[in-house]
Amino acid sequence: MILFNPTLSRLVRRGPAALSLAAVPLALSAGPAWAHASDRGLIMLLPTDRYLVGGAIAVAVSFGLLAFSPDRLFRWAATARLRLFTIDDRWRVVTSIAAFALFLGLIATGLLGSRDPLSNPLTLTIWTLWWVCITLLHGLFGNLWAWINPWTGPYRLLRRLAGGDAEPPLTLPARLGYWPAVLAFAGFAWFEQVDIAPDDPERLAIAAGTYWAVTFIGILLFGEKAWLSRAECFSVFYRIISRVAPLSAEPVAGDESRRRLVLRPPGAAVLGAPLLPISGLFFLMLTLSSVSSEDFNRTFFWLGLHGVNPLEYPGRSGTMVINSIGIVLVWAALIAVFAGAVALGNRMAGRGTGLPESLGRLAMTIAPISLAFHLAHYLTAVMVNAQYALLAASDPFGRGSDLLGLGGFQVTTSFLMNYESVETIWNLQAAAIVGGHVLAVYMAHLVALRLHGDARAATVSQVPLAVVMVLYTLFGLWLLATPIAA
Repeated sequence: MILFNPTLSRLVRRGPAALSLAAVPLALSAGPAWAHASDRGLIMLLPTDRYLVGGAIAVAVSFGLLAFSPDRLFRWAATARLRLFTIDDRWRVVTSIAAFALFLGLIATGLLGSRDPLSNPLTLTIWTLWWVCITLLHGLFGNLWAWINPWTGPYRLLRRLAGGDAEPPLTLPARLGYWPAVLAFAGFAWFEQVDIAPDDPERLAIAAGTYWAVTFIGILLFGEKAWLSRAECFSVFYRIISRVAPLSAEPVAGDESRRRLVLRPPGAAVLGAPLLPISGLFFLMLTLSSVSSEDFNRTFFWLGLHGVNPLEYPGRSGTMVINSIGIVLVWAALIAVFAGAVALGNRMAGRGTGLPESLGRLAMTIAPISLAFHLAHYLTAVMVNAQYALLAASDPFGRGSDLLGLGGFQVTTSFLMNYESVETIWNLQAAAIVGGHVLAVYMAHLVALRLHGDARAATVSQVPLAVVMVLYTLFGLWLLATPIAA
């Protein structure tokens, strides 16, 4: 434990998760248990005053947006756009193949390189550069994953070499909706938060390779568009959260090979999103709840409910059952509270029908809060682990090489030992969560105007959901302020 000021900080060992549908079988196999060694960033507990101030700001701004913002501002945001240049969509093949080549190299380092997660490029790239940084970039630059996923290029190249444009042999049933993606992301979340050794490089390499193969087989059988749009969980996830971004790529009329970059107010892209079915609602709520349940499962409150002494934390091996329950409970609670708020809002606005449509449209408006939680919870981990990633890239197989010429570069955490820099980090964490909440309220009102057509009805319908969003924001701030077992 390290004291920065009267606030007590903790050493976090939150490590990476495997990208695999084979998460459960891997969990049953024998192997060394790395106790989240790949994430040694120091995460400071948020001071109570910032927790309270952040909550008060969230409440004030939320209801200020709903009550006092002119209706014409929201209607302008719904249509305003600046058309930029066009890009050739065929470059996706090149960028995807490059991503696939990088993926193969990372798998090789996982199997043949250092077994220390902080020295292996696989764990650091996947969980510092990809799961944290790339996810956050989707909130600014749109759906980057459509360009850098490791399947599109190899699949299209294989089709070209086969010399045919034949339809895939099977059709993915429409009635399945997003349930395959729900199953995949549930396995991902479980492995990340519950599995006893999620960051062992060899284990992660096997898991990631297995997931790539399962996905590629799915694409071969059901087609690229069908599988990536409804079954591959990360393609679905990134497509949804990219609706937050001010930058997006839209098809060019009459030219399927080109897309035009469009700049518009953040979150406005949610209006053009397809309606989410019930399976899509469950998927999105799972991705949102998984961000919160990771820390909630290690709070003194949750451990105390199950008779676990947080000061003698037994580690993952002793909490697998209760942490599995925690993931499900947070997921179920978020679905129930969200659905109840939307139903109540419809009733208050005098709209007795259309609940499935309201749920499907409004679910995506919580995405900014998910991105905000991502930033707040992983901020210091990125600041520390990005340095380890640089060293690992210079010596990918742990043989003492120095490909980047770093010389005597040393990882530093000195910025976590200075009060001014620590205070800045605290403020950024609180501001991220409050800002994400405000953007979510704004997006929800845009959607409500489209659903109800009338400004007054839209405002009334949003009051229950705004309350839920405020409570969710307070929950996130509480997680940053409450002691958590390390």
